[in-house]
Amino acid sequence: MSDLLSIQPLTPEAFAPFGEVISAKPETMRLINGGTTERFHALFSPQVTGEGARVIVNIFRGQPRAFPYEVGMMERHPFGSQSFSPLSGRPFLVAVSPDEDGRPGRPQVFLARPDQGVNYRRNVWHHPLMAIGEISDFLVVDRDGPGNNLEEFFFDKPFVILEPHL
Repeated sequence: MSDLLSIQPLTPEAFAPFGEVISAKPETMRLINGGTTERFHALFSPQVTGEGARVIVNIFRGQPRAFPYEVGMMERHPFGSQSFSPLSGRPFLVAVSPDEDGRPGRPQVFLARPDQGVNYRRNVWHHPLMAIGEISDFLVVDRDGPGNNLEEFFFDKPFVILEPHL
């Protein structure tokens, strides 16, 4: 039998232990370009460590997950943060775990709206990209450079996510 995970709305407060929610926050807005453009400033700060490391920008194209979906593993990046911002106007799921003595604890699952992204802080346990409904593109900011920036953990018993209500 698998352990069922509930899905909660993605809010800056609920996600704060794991990183930042990326969205157009009114308090960060500045008018630029002669007043024709609203700039939402400094929404998150990428983290990278290690000599020769750099921040890179990618597009990931995620295949939709089938539900019920089993969360059998989590990953983390010890040398840099990783952000995901949807480009396809689709919601997506975010699963994160607190660190419990070097391994992930019970995952928490958030439903991100199409206008929200996330920045996982360095060393935060999270599940790989979870597109829902259809193929979706994401702008991803993360670290490139020397060293193994990926650690994976496989649970003895998977957790289960039922289909989200959109």
